[in-house]
Amino acid sequence: MQELNTKIEARGLNFYYGSVQALKNINIHIKERQITALIGPSGCGKSTFLRALNRTNELIPHTRTEGSVMLDGEEIYRPGLDVVGLRQRVGMVFQRPNPFPKSIYENVAFGPKVLGIYSRREIEEKVEKSLKAAALWSEVADRLHTSALNLTLGQQQRLCIARVLAVEPEVILMDEPCSALDPIATLKIEELMQELKKRYTIVIVTHNMQQAARTSDWAGFFLLGELLEYGPTADLFTRPKDKRTENYVTGRYG
Repeated sequence: MQELNTKIEARGLNFYYGSVQALKNINIHIKERQITALIGPSGCGKSTFLRALNRTNELIPHTRTEGSVMLDGEEIYRPGLDVVGLRQRVGMVFQRPNPFPKSIYENVAFGPKVLGIYSRREIEEKVEKSLKAAALWSEVADRLHTSALNLTLGQQQRLCIARVLAVEPEVILMDEPCSALDPIATLKIEELMQELKKRYTIVIVTHNMQQAARTSDWAGFFLLGELLEYGPTADLFTRPKDKRTENYVTGRYG
């Protein structure tokens, strides 16, 4: 089996909301072009950890981060790092679809324009390429200039994925991207993730055990701010090392 490269590594990562410690000494290697699922009960730190990977926690007042996160061996918390550039490389898809109140086209074109791309032809190519990559082009190609808010929730979420893809990230963070969606829309997102991992590293937070088992290559179980267990998904679900992991994945946690 081919050796997998580490895309992101966290070492001794701690995070605080004021005086409350939300992450406790997290150490993890996230593999390139794989899907890593983070599971655990509400409030266990998994979404906080996800946001630590592109420094969006810093947008929350009275928080602080200790420890290290490396992206391709580069410390993302070093002074002077271009945080906008980091968030371009490590994009985020949120729990509820959040399209801009603009046209479908303008939603996807927004990122490239911010990055300084003004050629209409180049932007049109990026919009089409990104919508195709998000498995949405065939559904919206004839109405690109209509409001994105007219799309179904599932389509809006795929549009948000296309918006992330348009700035050519390397990593896609997904914070419960299917929690607001029906089963059919959820299946489309899951199928899309399998296509996207051929080119991108994906980290997903999910409450859905079946989704984590179906979609991911690696899984981590968070509990009370600690990463209790991490490894290949099949091992974590069928041969967990920690009794608390076993209780959670079998539905006996309480």
